[in-house]
Amino acid sequence: MQTPVRLSVSEAAKLFGVSPRTIRRALADGDITYIVVQGRYKLNFESLLKWSQETTTVRNKLAKSGIGQFVDRWKIKNRLYSPNPEALKSKPDA
Repeated sequence: MQTPVRLSVSEAAKLFGVSPRTIRRALADGDITYIVVQGRYKLNFESLLKWSQETTTVRNKLAKSGIGQFVDRWKIKNRLYSPNPEALKSKPDA
């Protein structure tokens, strides 16, 4: 059985580029699943992703202010770890 990835409210807010208040609002609406550990919310990462993709505003903030802003910089040059070695052959190294 796989262990679920869980994040705090502040970690989720930083990762998705939104305020902690936005995350708490989604929790109150029941859009994100969570558990409480020692009085703190631990959010299910899978439900966070689903919520972020269903909400247009959050999806846009994820791309501009969240982790999505770094995607262009993640160019995998090692063929062993590349998801598509053919894509590396056709593109010149930058």
